[in-house]
Amino acid sequence: MQLTTMAIVAKLLTFMEDVKAVLNVRWGSVSLVDAEKRLLANALLDFSNERFVLLSESCIPVYSFPTVYKYLIESVYSFVESYDDPTRYGRGRYNRAMKPDIKLPDWRKGSQWFELNRTLAVALVSDIKYYKIFKKYCRPSCYPDEHYLPTYLHMFYGALNSNRTVTYVNWSLGGPHPATFSAVNITESFIRSIRSNGTLCSYNSGKTDVCHLFARKFTSSALEPLLNLTSTVMEF
Repeated sequence: MQLTTMAIVAKLLTFMEDVKAVLNVRWGSVSLVDAEKRLLANALLDFSNERFVLLSESCIPVYSFPTVYKYLIESVYSFVESYDDPTRYGRGRYNRAMKPDIKLPDWRKGSQWFELNRTLAVALVSDIKYYKIFKKYCRPSCYPDEHYLPTYLHMFYGALNSNRTVTYVNWSLGGPHPATFSAVNITESFIRSIRSNGTLCSYNSGKTDVCHLFARKFTSSALEPLLNLTSTVMEF
């Protein structure tokens, strides 16, 4: 029986909670990278797995499972946000003690929520050298989950990455945290606005208006109205 997108997300989040319990994961610390590596290592044990998506407990899918599956499987690139931020929130977090292995022009920032193909997942799990550098020198106010993967991929696998995320986040309110959505926000038009907001993004050798497959941050109160939209909008 084919699992729905919601069921797959639920299984992933359950495993993530188990990882948190084992590793004592703390926000802003390298333990988040430890958890990511453990999640990927576990998923790689199944040789049929070709694409790997990291989501939080506040993420939801905004398309049906067949749409998400086709989009990712047919992509020749992975989806990891990786960009040069010249401000104190980007380059300002770089530690010069990382030289000569990681230089300032190599430094990148991006969202923690990634999608990787199998080649990049193996590379990330296998890396020891650069992980140790981040563990030693990237400490608050440097946050490894925002810099390790974007920097590592930029340095060695940039040609395999789209440099964008497939998880929608609303930062329009400003501040250190994105907007949070609850039951009052959940409408058919809201979900459709996430799917299509008038922008285009790169996909393989062309452009597409399907840029986000998932979205965050949603509170638990959003679950019931989201379930009411599953047949009409989400197509589950």
